[in-house]
Amino acid sequence: MYSRAMNLLRKSLTLLALFSCGPTVFAEAPQEAAPVKQKVAEEKESLLALYRDLHSAPELSFQEEKTSTRLAKELRAAGFTVTEKIGKWGVVAVLENGQGKTVLVRSDMDALPVHELTGLPFASTVRMKDHEGKEMPVMHACGHDIHMTCLVGVARVLASMKDRWHGTLVLIAQPAEERGGGALAMLKDGLFKKFPKPDLCLALHDTPEIPTGQIGLVSGTAMASVDSVDLIVHGVGGHGAMPDQAKDPIVLSAQIILGLQTIRSRELAPIEGGVVTVGAINGGTKHNIIPDEVRLQITVRAFSMETRTKILTAIKRIARGQAISAGLPEELMPEMKIGQDFTPALVNDAALASRLRGVFTQWFGAQNVQEPKPIMGGEDFSRYGMTEDKIPVCMFWLGATLPERYMEFKKKKEPLPGLHSPFFKPDADATVPFGITAMSAAVLDVMK
Repeated sequence: MYSRAMNLLRKSLTLLALFSCGPTVFAEAPQEAAPVKQKVAEEKESLLALYRDLHSAPELSFQEEKTSTRLAKELRAAGFTVTEKIGKWGVVAVLENGQGKTVLVRSDMDALPVHELTGLPFASTVRMKDHEGKEMPVMHACGHDIHMTCLVGVARVLASMKDRWHGTLVLIAQPAEERGGGALAMLKDGLFKKFPKPDLCLALHDTPEIPTGQIGLVSGTAMASVDSVDLIVHGVGGHGAMPDQAKDPIVLSAQIILGLQTIRSRELAPIEGGVVTVGAINGGTKHNIIPDEVRLQITVRAFSMETRTKILTAIKRIARGQAISAGLPEELMPEMKIGQDFTPALVNDAALASRLRGVFTQWFGAQNVQEPKPIMGGEDFSRYGMTEDKIPVCMFWLGATLPERYMEFKKKKEPLPGLHSPFFKPDADATVPFGITAMSAAVLDVMK
């Protein structure tokens, strides 16, 4: 009886110790929190109006003319010195405030060729031609409208709190993230030469996979590299009723596609991250005609350059091997073209990520700072950390789904409409203010 009582007492004391450790779980917010939240509250309605405007008027990659003009106007109004048309439609806004670090905060601007089905009263009805001249419906299906609104909000907040930080703040609105070329275009156009070179670079990205009011922060590799591969499979055309007199590239393409599935399952270690997905097959004109070529479009994802090289080498080998087995001559071997819009893997600087984790824990509580797993999505924000200067970079995830909606989908065991979905609609009323607060908190800490 005594032993049982002592065990109960020990358990009670242990629970009391766990729940009394307030400073580590529910840390007291710093002095800067109150003025930040007050300024965000003051600006909320005008910022949400900006969000609705941006959402209803999306523009495709490297066509962000009106979007960039609007952002330049907003950032000038906040007190920044603004330069437009860097990397085609990129915007660079600079605010100098004495001696200190130079911090770059990046937002992306471009939208996607997606037909919006959210039913929002300000849903996009925009159609425009893509870089190949094809007319497409256009939608902000990846939340870049949230990112831009947060950037403007951060500009307003930090411009009003210049007594709380010192250094140089560089805010950029980047074109063409979705095509993987915008960051490189801005760098080639002199981003780090014409403007103050940053000591570190920060960015946020909304996600439906985390409830609003929470942050996801990965230390180290956070997102994969991305390659677009075009594979032209040649053959010998002929009559569909006489396949013995042809070399069918459609059958050959099917064999190649099946062969590509063995790269992930049999050539990479089980714990090694890699993806090979055939996203498009185009070939043939009529039921009874065997075509002379088929074109495959493939996306390749990897967490390391070694894995990337391994996958690309295997694709070429498998395609050639299948063509040889089909009896094709050398001049009809498959042609493999790797797109120039390569996006490197995003690797968050470990020390910077650790510092931000501490900041967010202090501002929002440890229960609201998650550590999600790396994903196979790609982000050309990685480019800013890959110049010869090796500048530390860190991108954090911003929860964009109301907690009650998040729990509803979890209970049903249904996936939430994700990024790039025509149904994706972040809860802007909660996401925008929290995103501005979180990024402001990060900048204020590193620019003390």
